[in-house]
Amino acid sequence: MPSPEKENQTPPSSEDDSGDRGFFAVFVVGIAAISFSVGAGVMLAEVPPSQYLRNAWSAGVALWEKETQYNDIGRLDFWAPARNDKKGVTIYDENKAENGLTLYSSGDGPHAVLIDMKGNIVHEWNTPFSKIYNDSSPIKNPQKDEYMHWHTAKMQPNGDLIVQYTAAGDTPYGYGLARIDKDSNVVWGYLGTAHHDFSVDKDGKVYALTQEFRNNTYQYRNQLKPPRLDDFAVILSPEGKELKKVSILDAIINSPYDHLIDFVPYYSKDDVLHTNTIEVITAETAQNFPYGKEGDVLLSFRDLGILAVLDMDQEKIVWATRGSWLGQHDPDLLPNGDILLFDNQGQLDDPDAGMSRVLQIDPKTGGITWEYDGSKDNYFYSDIRSDQERLPNGNTLITESTPGRLFEVNKDGEIVWEFYNPIRRDNPEKADEKLIPIVSQAERISDDRAALFSSPTKGEDQ
Repeated sequence: MPSPEKENQTPPSSEDDSGDRGFFAVFVVGIAAISFSVGAGVMLAEVPPSQYLRNAWSAGVALWEKETQYNDIGRLDFWAPARNDKKGVTIYDENKAENGLTLYSSGDGPHAVLIDMKGNIVHEWNTPFSKIYNDSSPIKNPQKDEYMHWHTAKMQPNGDLIVQYTAAGDTPYGYGLARIDKDSNVVWGYLGTAHHDFSVDKDGKVYALTQEFRNNTYQYRNQLKPPRLDDFAVILSPEGKELKKVSILDAIINSPYDHLIDFVPYYSKDDVLHTNTIEVITAETAQNFPYGKEGDVLLSFRDLGILAVLDMDQEKIVWATRGSWLGQHDPDLLPNGDILLFDNQGQLDDPDAGMSRVLQIDPKTGGITWEYDGSKDNYFYSDIRSDQERLPNGNTLITESTPGRLFEVNKDGEIVWEFYNPIRRDNPEKADEKLIPIVSQAERISDDRAALFSSPTKGEDQ
């Protein structure tokens, strides 16, 4: 028989349940708000455990961006709205151009294409990152292969390519290097988060840029807050083995040019230097360049607008300069001691002509000794990436990355060859607009390497 106490109890009403649930929800929200406020206060006050909270916050933001903003290939910054309907070779003056083959890498995937002067495809390489990836990589959850491309591809004397893998929506975004033979087989892979650029010396050693997060701090450099994405200059053996690694940030701070760090903004999130070029100084180029010796490397720090020479033996910056360029890429040291570079956003006189220029600079005076810029009839602008190459006949091959365009100009600025990436896809944001994959880098092959490749493998003029 039930006890009197139980007989007299009244079951709880639904109103009581909802009230309890409401109180619990308010309690949870309150605890979360208090936790957020306390965490924010700890991070702002920079007291323990602020570093762990900052790391967790940065990781969470990066993961959210990767999962939500990079779920459609057409939205990657490897693609851009097509400027026009032009495809393949549109200009070719065979009497004025440096005839040969042209190697370029395209934003539509990890591959490179070799074309003749009429745009016919002579050879292609295609090797996804998954072919070189293994558990030794610091990238534990790499992007899909179709979310990557070869930022840089350079042909070696035997026809092999050395290539650099760049991924979209990930940090570090540099995934590594590989050497690929003519049949796209992997000769070696280097998984040291190499990014942007590399250079190969006469002995086959590879000078590359890598990046990694560091949590160290520097006295009197409060803007260099950890976690911070730092750049390194590394030397690899001809077989792709790491021989030396130098922190570029340490090399600046431990040099007479440490004041350059004063230009790093206090609101900079991670990538404080954004080093985008490394070029080894050869015996030939060192002859007329008084600021570096053979084996030193010329660097470009995009966000600081600075060019610098890093002595790999002393592990310090031994020369640096700034100029009228803005967001520059690919400084090349010429045999006469001048520097040729792509000035992405420094042409401010005539915005209707585009904001990009290619400049030849005398580093001793800072003066411009040659220049190419656009016009109202020949718009010239790539906000990021891009490069140029001085050809044997004195012409300049220019990679205008964002519109997917390559073109060659002579000393008078006349365009004697022009090529547009022929690939297109629909823009998911605008039904009537096409997207073109960027062309991040190109190289004219007019020496003995061209003889390694026979007639076009497919297609007519592209």
